[in-house]
Amino acid sequence: MISTLPIRLMLGALGGLLCTMCAAQQTAAPPVAISLEEAIKRAQSANTAFAAAGSDARIAQSEHTIARSLLLPSIVYHNQFLYTEGTGQPATAPVKFIANNAVHEYVSQGSVTETIGGIGMAEFKLTAAAAAAAHARFEVARRGLVVTVVANYYGVFDADAKLAAAQRTLDEANHFSTITAKRESNGEVAHADSVRADLQVQQRQRELNDAKVAGDRARLNLGVMLFSDPSTTYTLTTSFEEFPALPSRSEIEAAAIANNPELKAAMESLRAAQHAVTASKFAYFPDLVLNYSYGIDAPQFAVNAPDGTRNLGYSASATLDIPVWDWFATRSRIHESTVRREQANTELTVTQRQLLASLKEAYQEAQVSLDQLRLLDKSVQSATESLRLTTLRYSSGEGNILEVVDSQNTLVLAETGRADGAARYFNALANLQTLTGSMPR
Repeated sequence: MISTLPIRLMLGALGGLLCTMCAAQQTAAPPVAISLEEAIKRAQSANTAFAAAGSDARIAQSEHTIARSLLLPSIVYHNQFLYTEGTGQPATAPVKFIANNAVHEYVSQGSVTETIGGIGMAEFKLTAAAAAAAHARFEVARRGLVVTVVANYYGVFDADAKLAAAQRTLDEANHFSTITAKRESNGEVAHADSVRADLQVQQRQRELNDAKVAGDRARLNLGVMLFSDPSTTYTLTTSFEEFPALPSRSEIEAAAIANNPELKAAMESLRAAQHAVTASKFAYFPDLVLNYSYGIDAPQFAVNAPDGTRNLGYSASATLDIPVWDWFATRSRIHESTVRREQANTELTVTQRQLLASLKEAYQEAQVSLDQLRLLDKSVQSATESLRLTTLRYSSGEGNILEVVDSQNTLVLAETGRADGAARYFNALANLQTLTGSMPR
């Protein structure tokens, strides 16, 4: 029996080589450049809730198209052969069933039918409103997804800024530890200062490690939304330092009234409910059905009969069905649609109130975050200058280590707060833009 051990070893070695090659190719692959617009586009193609909202909008539009086709005349080319037992041998003998005309009967006709009634028109308007409401809900889903993408996108910037700040503070702590050790060797400071400087280095190293973990987490959160492999390396191309201007309050309010999807969805839902009430009431009225047929209805499948008579001909009919009694089904449908209309009206009122409150809150948040961002910029500048001066004073023997430590902590807080403040403004602006419609697509 031939041993399979060498074969297994060869396959294992080959598999290891392939994995090494794949890993090298992945390592060598350049990072993908992602702008905010590209991130939104990628997230839209992968988000299931957004896809479901889009499907609902397309289905509603198809239903509207179907309702429109029901208002138009329908054309059917009808072909039929009837065989009926006759009372005698000849094919032209009378038939036993009074509903049929001959033993052999051929029907080949084009038929045009049109139904005239109020229900069809009301349902056509209802589906139009429902399609508009579904499209508005799709827009709500799109804007909600955009807000999530913006939060994760600038969350990566926020984490990167904190990581850079943690690295700078660690470098500063190492530099200060070197100064302290030199001063201790010269007998200028006590050993306690060196211990305190070492503790600062250790603290800054822990902060740097935490910042790296937070940065990886932020990148993975965004990568899940953009790539099939969340660990794909990428770079962000949109600047974190260029802040869009905040429009005036009047511009925001005008845009919100014109473009808010929640408000539009509520209005279209109310309009659909009103048409549903109308359609229910039209069930009390008769429908007129018009029919015109042209073709053959004869014992022979031919244009002319054996005696030369022409089989081609036409017929027309008009039917008026008058509803008389349906055991109060129509009344129940009217009551049901009226209740739905009242509910839709209530939802519209609530949506209007929520829009006013959300608009005020979102605008105040954006305005305050922008003001805070300007103050944080000044804080970073002041803290940087304070640390520089405090370090110089300590190096010249005029200051103590506590002042330097306090300046370092102040700078860390200022830089961290500045990164959070920038992300806060972008998120506030995105939340405000969900109400106004001025968002990237």
